[in-house]
Amino acid sequence: MSEPGPLLAVLDRARRLGFLGPGPVDAHIDHARGFAASAEAALGRPPRRALDLGSGGGIPGLVLADRWPETSVILVESSRRRSEHLRRAVAELGWTGRVTMLQERAELVARDPDYREGVEIVTARSFAEPAATAEIAAGLVAVSGFLVVSEPPDERTDRWPPASLEELGFGPAQFVEQVVGHFVVLAKRSAAAHDVPRGVGRPGKRPRW
Repeated sequence: MSEPGPLLAVLDRARRLGFLGPGPVDAHIDHARGFAASAEAALGRPPRRALDLGSGGGIPGLVLADRWPETSVILVESSRRRSEHLRRAVAELGWTGRVTMLQERAELVARDPDYREGVEIVTARSFAEPAATAEIAAGLVAVSGFLVVSEPPDERTDRWPPASLEELGFGPAQFVEQVVGHFVVLAKRSAAAHDVPRGVGRPGKRPRW
């Protein structure tokens, strides 16, 4: 793990650039650790390969990379400015060899043979609505892997309908409460159909549910 100072400095810069939401950086880091705890509980160990959708200012992706020093971490971000921030952060933290920054639409990454259903843990924080998040992640999460999403605390099953999730290869949503927040964990039970996810923009504009 890196020293706290460099990671805090990187995330503080992200906040000044407007890439993190309100509140102290420490609170964002704590919330990111909730992703890690949920993923480790589901998988039984740190993942060998993890991918963060819409990495933005680096939460939770950079915190996960810090916590899992043996894990290959992929950060996916379509914004040029945020991607430049993340590339600079990865270099400053000395993680260039194991943390990959992809400036690309997530739908396209999910169809890339290098990543297609080849990731044990996919995380999403404020990435998209549940239907779009699940559809895109279905093309990335390996069978027996997991999608971990930050979620409001009310456990609304209508946001994650079991039949629709099953069509994407996921099991029913598991609602997980951590000290630092609430999460949904989806287990990937079967391979996604070849046309999942649909083309760029379609999962959000024409959601499956």
